[in-house]
Amino acid sequence: MSMVRITILVDNYVRRRGLLAEHGWACWVETPASRLLFDTGQGQALSHNARELGVPLGTADAIVLSHGHYDHTGALADALDLCMAARVFAHPAALEAKYKRAPEGGIRTIGLPAMSDEVRARLAARLVATRTPTQIGPGLWVTGELPRVTDFELANGEFYLDAAGEQPDRLIDDQALLVRTASGLVVLLGCAHAGVINTLRFVRDLHPGVPLAALLGGMHLCNVPDERLTRTVSELNAPDVRRVVPAHCTGLTALAALAAGLSGRCTSGEVGAVFEFATGET
Repeated sequence: MSMVRITILVDNYVRRRGLLAEHGWACWVETPASRLLFDTGQGQALSHNARELGVPLGTADAIVLSHGHYDHTGALADALDLCMAARVFAHPAALEAKYKRAPEGGIRTIGLPAMSDEVRARLAARLVATRTPTQIGPGLWVTGELPRVTDFELANGEFYLDAAGEQPDRLIDDQALLVRTASGLVVLLGCAHAGVINTLRFVRDLHPGVPLAALLGGMHLCNVPDERLTRTVSELNAPDVRRVVPAHCTGLTALAALAAGLSGRCTSGEVGAVFEFATGET
């Protein structure tokens, strides 16, 4: 039977010896028809871990960027070299300057690392803008911009579009990747800056009645109010959500809450973890 295979290439933690961890996120997605790289990590781990795990980055059809922060785009220049035939699916806002208020005070840059004019030209030539839901290939989509509809997943006000911290960044570039399998959709998150539940509600609108075989990725639930964490866990406890794999920026408190609240459906995900799903095809 044909399978969808997802390998975590970059994460904050590693699963075995010989692999590198960094504050970042990247996955390799293989389907019967396509191969793609979802995010690139911060830049130090991607190529090393791909070699160690036997992942053939050179065969990628696509590179998908979940949003424009450095821990998801840091190795983009390398990925453009390694994935020579890949188109790049990203919201245009992912390529703009981005800033964050630092815990110690002040504003620091957190956007796409500086690239030469030549690299930017190559990126522009391969870019597919994804403001709206976009199909990448058979059984593969990106959501484009995600509506903010919940009353508890509110922006925390720490992200900006300017170095002075005067223009808030709503992170409209945040998007998820959807992969169709025989047991439902696998939803890959970058950081879920739009909110995990906002993301899932939009996915359900796009694919009504289709179960969620797995939700995998960063959920940005570190240091959120207790009410938001409680309501997030409650909504993820829905019968159609079959597996949750929190990673990257989810946060240790949220990891514990998800593991305790999801009745054995919460699975750890680190560099080297592999998840397989039947496609239903023979």
